[in-house]
Formats: sequence, C-alpha cells, structure tokens
Amino acid sequence: MTSQMPRPYRSVLYIPGSKDRALDKARSLPVDAIIFDLEDAVSVDAKIEARGTLAAALAAGGYGARAKIIRINGLDTEWGADDARAMKDVDCDAILLPKVGSPADIDALAALIGPDTPIWAMMETPEGIFNAKAIAAHPRLQGMVAGTNDLAKELNCRTRPDRLPMQMALQTILMAARAHGVVAIDGVYNQFKDDAGLAAECEQGRDLGFDGKTLIHPAQVDITNTAFAPSEAEIDLARRQIAAFAEVEASGQGVAVVDGKIVENLHVETARKILALADAIAAQGA
Repeated sequence: MTSQMPRPYRSVLYIPGSKDRALDKARSLPVDAIIFDLEDAVSVDAKIEARGTLAAALAAGGYGARAKIIRINGLDTEWGADDARAMKDVDCDAILLPKVGSPADIDALAALIGPDTPIWAMMETPEGIFNAKAIAAHPRLQGMVAGTNDLAKELNCRTRPDRLPMQMALQTILMAARAHGVVAIDGVYNQFKDDAGLAAECEQGRDLGFDGKTLIHPAQVDITNTAFAPSEAEIDLARRQIAAFAEVEASGQGVAVVDGKIVENLHVETARKILALADAIAAQGA
C-alpha cells in the first residue's frame, strides 16, 4: 500500500514567456514543471507583448503532465497588476508572485486573479524569510520557491559551494512549507555547464528536504531529475520496510528490524511516500 500519489516537482525549469522557440521546446523537455517567466527573463521592452505570446502558447497546449506555473512581475512594478489580470484565465496550475514579503502580498494577488487559481510565492527577501510561516499558512498558497540569487544580493552574502550563508533561509522556507503542507522548491544553480557542482547542490537540496530544484537551462534537467527521484536502493528498502513492519504488526508487535535498523510506523510512512513518488514519476514518464 502506498500513500496518495503526489505530483513530482523534481525539475522546475524557467522559460521566458516572450520566446516562441523556447515555449515550443519546453513541450518536449522531460521536466516536471515549467515556470513561464514574465519577470526576470523578459526585457522591459518585451513585457507587454510577452503576455499575449505566453497566453497563445498555453492556449495551444501540448505541455502534457508538466505543472504550468506563471511568474508575473511584482505588484510593485508597472507590469505586475496587468500581468495578473492577463493571466488569471489562462490554462495554468499556479501564479508565482516575486518577492513575497508577507501574507498581504498574497491577498493583493488573490484580489486580482479571483478565487480559483492557486498562488505560489518567491521567497527571496529577508522580510519574506522572517514571515515564511505566515506566508505558507495563507489558504491560497500552494508552493514556495527559494529565490537564492535575489536573496544573496539582499543579504550581501558570499556564494559558496556548501551554501552555508544561505542555510538559515533555506531551512526556514522548508520549515514553513512543511508546517503547512505546501511544495518547497530549491533555488537555481547558475553555472549550467558545471555538472558536478549541480549534482552536489541537488543532493544538498534533496537531503535538506526540498521537493525539487529550479533550473535555468535544459542541460540541467537530467541531473536534477535523477537527484530528486528515489533510487532503486531506496525503493527496494522502502518495500522491505513495509513488508517487515506488516509482518510484525500482524503478530501484535510494533517494531521491525531491517538491515539491522529499527523500523517503526514513522519509517513506514516515509517508505510509503518514497514508493508513491516513484509511482508518480513512472506514471508521468508513461
């Protein structure tokens, strides 16, 4: 028995909403989710036209099971409110709001897009990190994305392979997301030709507890998908833990032993989540 099949968010690729070629290519990429970007990836002189380009691409469809998330410009810019109004009725799974600082920012977006479209939050300011729990608790919020580039700029911190200066912020986002059952996505890795560095950062993000990672280039997809998917060894262990626990439970006991380690009910819950994620990834691939 597995838990309810989750939606995978291993790889979440930013795609400029203004580029027809990129929008078309994204239909064939093996990503779990796409962030159709109207903000940083679109130049100032193309922002208004990008709304129509993106709306037409989404109306044409072809993105399959991939989650479709639209990042609008901030509501404190001249484009944000009009972005929200233009995108509220298109075929998407969520609207992603930049630089969310408090639940009031979610309220402001909700007022523009109506009651139906889920909202995600970019967590990329010190204020947003301090208010992460309240933001995650908002009833419209379904996902949080770590905006590590903007956050590093705001903090004036150094970029290090171990991301030590970023750990407090990353773990605060995760704590808030897990407290309220929302998706948590790690920030981008900027050196898209550095496979070893990407793999190491993916492993760190996975081990911290993130559901997946945002990407800036299609070349990063395979490494990320592999890192955030259960390995064959993890799947095998999960199955054996579930079977062993079921056996001892049937005999009236509450603790099993697998590979010399105690297995309790909490370990079985984790095992079921692993199998559910593996099933979801397999179903999406099919």
